[in-house]
Amino acid sequence: MAWIEASVVAQRAAFVAAVMSGETPMNWLCADYGISRKTGYKWLERYAAEGARGLLDRSRAPKRHGRATSAEIAEAIVEMKRARPYWGPRKLLARLAHIYPDTAWPSHSTASALLKQRGLTTRQRRRRHAFATPGRLVMPERPNQVWSVDHKGWVRLGDRTRCEPLTVSCGFSRYLIALSGTTGTDARQARTVFERAFAEHGLPEIIRSDNGAPFATASPSGLTALSAWWISLGVAIERIAPGKPQQNGRHERFHLTLMETLRPPAANRAQQQKRFDAFRCDYNETRPHEALGQKPPASAWRPSPRQMPRRIPEPDYAAAAAVRRVRSNGEIRWDGRLVFVSTALAGRFVALDEAAADAAMVRFYRHRVGLIAPAAVKVSPIHPG
Repeated sequence: MAWIEASVVAQRAAFVAAVMSGETPMNWLCADYGISRKTGYKWLERYAAEGARGLLDRSRAPKRHGRATSAEIAEAIVEMKRARPYWGPRKLLARLAHIYPDTAWPSHSTASALLKQRGLTTRQRRRRHAFATPGRLVMPERPNQVWSVDHKGWVRLGDRTRCEPLTVSCGFSRYLIALSGTTGTDARQARTVFERAFAEHGLPEIIRSDNGAPFATASPSGLTALSAWWISLGVAIERIAPGKPQQNGRHERFHLTLMETLRPPAANRAQQQKRFDAFRCDYNETRPHEALGQKPPASAWRPSPRQMPRRIPEPDYAAAAAVRRVRSNGEIRWDGRLVFVSTALAGRFVALDEAAADAAMVRFYRHRVGLIAPAAVKVSPIHPG
């Protein structure tokens, strides 16, 4: 008789007992139970080795899958994760593939499952992002076309002093141009950072910022001493819309990555700056970036050919333009009256062009500062169309 499906283990036990009694020849019993002699001897051997437990079914799955990750590769992934605890599986594998290009590395899903099994992952809360509304903002297509600048929210260091990191990055290559542990948002510290950045990397075409200090003010012109300096160097300025940080989304997302250097904050500013410097080097030269095909920012970066001038060039206004010097209080005289322009331009020359009937466009170098309407006592801001 063949094995009965509902009591197959019991039938195996009865077969083994009958064989061990010696009353019936082995080949007869195999025929009675409807099995081959090979199968009969298999169950006898298992019973002899493991007892009744050996008669249970065993999984037919291979002990080692043909495509299973080897122990050496698994350990390499785990070691890289421990060295880079903030990196996800894609970045880890991209870095490993760069170091060991001849090794066949598993998929990111396999690496993710491995890290989860080892307890090396934490569940990330999915963030909801609003859709960007770029308006007239330039989409960078080459290095140094658009630099983004912002202050990361401040933290208290171990010595209780304040650190408010100033960050500057290239929108196209994601290259981290500057990372400085400034103590606040004053223009003096920011200018020092930019003087160093311009001297080392050259001038960008555009600098994009939010509407906060020291990059912009709530005045009609929106200019500050820092942004006016940028303009005088031939750098155009862009400002994101108020309350729309997603318009500078690439730089905002970088600030989440920057938190690695602030957990926990260093003991003092000097030690925190050492962390920043090491992070900047690693971020630019080593860390894979998903938007760059898992290559580091340095692979897409090159310095700007526009060098910072030794002296600020004079504005080249058209001969037909009316040129006025801005007074110390930010006013100019126009059409027989005093009109407020910007205190950030005090002592500087601006040009006025006819924009419409009885209205004039105020320019500072190539930057349009605002419009002077008839009988106005201050310039009106120019809203992007």
